[in-house]
Amino acid sequence: MDWTIWEFLTVVIIAFAVVALAAGVFSAYFGKGKNKGYGILLAVVGLIVGLLWLYLIAWSNIEPFCDVAAWDVFYDAIINLIGILVGALIAVGIFLVTVLKS
Repeated sequence: MDWTIWEFLTVVIIAFAVVALAAGVFSAYFGKGKNKGYGILLAVVGLIVGLLWLYLIAWSNIEPFCDVAAWDVFYDAIINLIGILVGALIAVGIFLVTVLKS
């Protein structure tokens, strides 16, 4: 897996956009007062950043962005994330078994 800086930035920015959108919607729905406004602002920022980046890497012909194979990057990132989660859950499971048995 030979990632460039643009592919790394794609994963970071899309992850930021998705989490900001989800956290903003959550905060806007369950928040009160200022928190509701901040949640809406966070959701809008996440949506704008995500859509802008997706436009740049998928549909624009701007040179550094058009070289990013977005779906391949997302596929690799999801597979890596699943592997990390499975490994971490196995390690936590073994840790809990050893702690609870002693």
